[in-house]
Amino acid sequence: MKRIKIGRALTGLVSAAFLCCATAFVSLADVGSAGVQAEIQSCLINSDKNNVTVKISNTANMEGTDGVLYLVELQPYQSNLDGRTDYAAKASPGSTVTFTFPLNRNTPQDRLYSKFVVAVWDGTKYIEVSKPHYITNPEMVAANTTAFNAPLTKKGLNIELNMLGDAFELGVKHVATNIAFHQILGEGIDYQFDGKTYHFDKNVIKGYDETISALSGKGMTVTAIILNGWNDKTPNLIYPGTKKSSTAFYYMFNTATPEGLDETRAIASFLAERYSGANPNSGKISNWIIGNEINNQQWNYVGARDITSYVQAYQNAFRVFYTAIKSTSANDRVYYSLDYNWNNEIDNKVKYGGKAIVDTFNSIANEQGQMDWGLSYHPYPCPMTEPEFWDDDKTGLITNDYNSPVINFKNLTTLTNYMAQDPLKSPTGHVRHIILTEQGFTATSQSRGNIPQVQAAAFAYSYYLVDSNPYIDAYILSRQVDAPLEVRSGLSFGLWECAMDRGDDIVATKRRKIWQVFKDIDKKKYTLETTEFAKSIIGIQKWSDVVPDFRWKSIEK
Repeated sequence: MKRIKIGRALTGLVSAAFLCCATAFVSLADVGSAGVQAEIQSCLINSDKNNVTVKISNTANMEGTDGVLYLVELQPYQSNLDGRTDYAAKASPGSTVTFTFPLNRNTPQDRLYSKFVVAVWDGTKYIEVSKPHYITNPEMVAANTTAFNAPLTKKGLNIELNMLGDAFELGVKHVATNIAFHQILGEGIDYQFDGKTYHFDKNVIKGYDETISALSGKGMTVTAIILNGWNDKTPNLIYPGTKKSSTAFYYMFNTATPEGLDETRAIASFLAERYSGANPNSGKISNWIIGNEINNQQWNYVGARDITSYVQAYQNAFRVFYTAIKSTSANDRVYYSLDYNWNNEIDNKVKYGGKAIVDTFNSIANEQGQMDWGLSYHPYPCPMTEPEFWDDDKTGLITNDYNSPVINFKNLTTLTNYMAQDPLKSPTGHVRHIILTEQGFTATSQSRGNIPQVQAAAFAYSYYLVDSNPYIDAYILSRQVDAPLEVRSGLSFGLWECAMDRGDDIVATKRRKIWQVFKDIDKKKYTLETTEFAKSIIGIQKWSDVVPDFRWKSIEK
C-alpha cells in the first residue's frame, strides 16, 4: 500500500444480464450526418466456438448511404475508422439486425481481442453509428472448464517459500504471489501465439513454476498479482509517452500500440496457459489481479490524466488479460486492486478515489461490453503504524456512508453494501467477487513499543468481520514473517518476528501471539477460546455486539 513490495514472488504483497453488453445510443448528430442510430446489444461467441454473433437494435434513416449496415472490426489501440474500407460483416437495415462472422481463433486474424462498431458508408468513408463493443464471453472457447477452487475458509497469508511447512501447519487456504510482467520476455522458452513466435526467459519462468506449483500443490488457492515494472529492454510494455518516474514502482500496461498489444496479449496468454493447472509442475493460479492499487499511480504510472482517460487506458489492458485468462480457464477470476482511499488523497491527475475508479470502470464496461470483473481491496488500519482499527473513526477519515474518505475494517460493510447495489452487480446479477489481498497489523508501536497482544486482537476482530460478511471471498494477511525493511519503518506485520542483523533478508526467529490465533480462528472447536483475550483489549463483551451477522453467534456465551 504505502510501502514497497519487496521481492519478486511472495513478498508484499444495471442490473444483470442486459448490462453485459449494453451501450448508449449514438446518433449521427454526434458522429456523422446520415441520421442513423444503433445500439450493440450483444457480442457473443457462438456455441460452435468458431463464429461470433452481434445483435443490434437500429433506427435507420439511410439517406446519403449505400443502404447497408456494416460491422467493422477495430483493434484495442484503434479509435476511428479513418481510411478503412474492409468490414467483418454486413446486413440490410432493420429495427433489429444480426451479424455473424468467423472468430478466426488462433490465427493472425484472431478476433477474440477485437472490438466492433456499426457503421454506414456514405460513398467515400465509413461513419460510425455505435459505440465500440467487445466480445463478452471469451470463456466459451476455454479448454479448462474446471470449477473454481473455493477453499473451506477465507483464511490466507503471504508466506515465505522456505516456510511452507509452517504455512501448512497454520492451515493457510489462500496465498498471493507477485509476477513481474516486465521480466518475462527473454530467451529459453519459445511460444507460438496467433502466428508469431515469442521468447520468454526460461529461468524467470522456472522460478514462478516452483513457487506456484509448491503453493497450489498444497491445496492453496493461489492469487497472482501481475506487476509491470520498468525495463529498458522491453519498451513496448510501457504505455507510449510514459517517462520513467523516481516515485513510481510500477507502470501502466501498454495495449495502445500494435507492438504493445501483441506482446501483452502473448505474455498474458502464455501465463494463463502455463498456470491453468494442466501441468502440476507449473501449478495453478485461480485469481489474477491486474496491477496494484490502481487508484494511486505510484503503483500504475502513466502520467497526469483525468480519471476517464486513465481508467479507459487501464481497462483496455485489463480486458486483454481478462480475455486471455477466461478464454483459457473459464472459471478463473480477474480483479483490479484498490487501496483504502475511497474518497481521499485525490488530485485527479495521478491519484483518484477508489469509489470513482469503481464507478468509472463499471460505466466504461457497461458501454463497451461488461465483464465478470472482481475487486481486490486493501483495508489497512489508518494509520498503518497502529493496529487498532476500531477507533479509526477518530481520525475523521472514517464514516459509515459512501462518501467516507477511507474504507477499512472499521467500516468494511460500507464497501460491500456499495458493491451490492444493482448497477454494480456482475452480468449474472450477483454481487461481484471481493477479496482482501493485502492488509496487516503491526506488533510494534512508536509510542508503546511491542504490542503483540493488540496485533493479535486486531487480526481476530478483522477476521471475524470478513468471515461473517457473505460478499468477501478471501482474506490474505500480510505477512508470515516480518520484513526488516518494513520493521525499520515501524511496521511489524508478521506472525513471526525476524532477525534484524541480516540486512533485508527475511529470517524468522520467534512466533508471536497472532500465530496461534491465526491457526485456530477458522476452527469451530477453538475459535472463540483463542480469541477470548481480545475482547478486553477491544472493550467488548461479545463478538456479536460488534460483528454484523457474527458467524459463531449460536455458540457464543
